[in-house]
Amino acid sequence: MTVEEIKTAVDAGDRVHWVNSGYVVTRDGLGQYLITFMRNGSAIGLTSRDGTRLNGKPDEFFVGESAEVRHEVF
Repeated sequence: MTVEEIKTAVDAGDRVHWVNSGYVVTRDGLGQYLITFMRNGSAIGLTSRDGTRLNGKPDEFFVGESAEVRHEVF
């Protein structure tokens, strides 16, 4: 997926993952797109600070289940 495809999917309410279902692309209150590890809440930006490089390979991103909140026991 391209950066624009990822952002469009997140904005549409789709749950976008990176590498596996434990990593989810989120958008925070400031409008920043983040790759968040759901187990501990650790996050990095979707792109480099200047927005020129995706933090991950385009083929590692995929749309999973809906963005509704899930509660899992780990």
